[in-house]
Amino acid sequence: MMTGIGVQTHNVVKDEDPRVGFGMLKEAGFTCADFSLNGYLPNTLLYQSQPNSFFDRPLQELEDFFAPHRQGAEAAGIKIHQMHMPYPVHVPGATEEVNDYLRRQVAPKSMGLCHYFGCRYMVVHGFKLSYYLGSEEAEWRETEAFLESLAPYAKEAGITICIENLYESRGGRIKEGPCCDAGKAVERIERMNDRYGAEVLGFCFDTGHANLVGIDMEKFLTRLGSHLKVLHIHDNDGIRDLHQIPYTFTKTRENRASTDWGGFLKGLRNIGYEGVLSFETSPSLSSFPEEMKADVLTFIARIGRHFAKEI
Repeated sequence: MMTGIGVQTHNVVKDEDPRVGFGMLKEAGFTCADFSLNGYLPNTLLYQSQPNSFFDRPLQELEDFFAPHRQGAEAAGIKIHQMHMPYPVHVPGATEEVNDYLRRQVAPKSMGLCHYFGCRYMVVHGFKLSYYLGSEEAEWRETEAFLESLAPYAKEAGITICIENLYESRGGRIKEGPCCDAGKAVERIERMNDRYGAEVLGFCFDTGHANLVGIDMEKFLTRLGSHLKVLHIHDNDGIRDLHQIPYTFTKTRENRASTDWGGFLKGLRNIGYEGVLSFETSPSLSSFPEEMKADVLTFIARIGRHFAKEI
């Protein structure tokens, strides 16, 4: 039985009065939320090597800033089930100062906020370095070193860091990025967890990224098994990372879905998935008039209940 249906807080929960947004999520039928911590340090700034100053403040001040959010979620009965660390956590070609800031300030404070919210899962993007280092294995070594810097705290705080299947864009073409090999992911997760004697590492499966690079969702999820901890559910046209509502895109006039939702559900059924069905669909909310936001959220939650029934 599913433990909940979730969605991103981005484009719903506002800093001015978080209670309103969390109340809207509850009313729409959600029980959980993916707290969009990445929204406070946008990747557009990081790719320009111009991080803002949000994470400059001490952890206590950050906790004070987010206290209304925690209170709003609790009042609405919404569990902060997963969070997303600002990304990228390493910017190829950026100055050492920028990447050191991400590693030594942003990452540990993000973990501290995860603990503050009582959140179990923190999603982290692996380093996109295979083009620069010459191999996926060398790329993983850099990601693993970063994860090792967070693992002791993760064990102490009871947090599972979740690596995510990503894509790369080179020369106008989409190709597989980090963590697109389920077998390697399982091996690496088990190795780190054995080393720490705790579930410090798990996996976040992203349906949109999988669709872009043609991953067989049923096989991938079946191979992940119990190492799958959280989901990013969203749709696209197979060309761009659009983060839209499932079943939005079709490949043919006969309305065959662009994304293999049947394979996705079979994969979850194969492993007896009982986690949260969490939607990463915040961009879709801005496609509709503001007065329709509650209706769109209700529709997304309804898809979640359909998925739960099918699984």
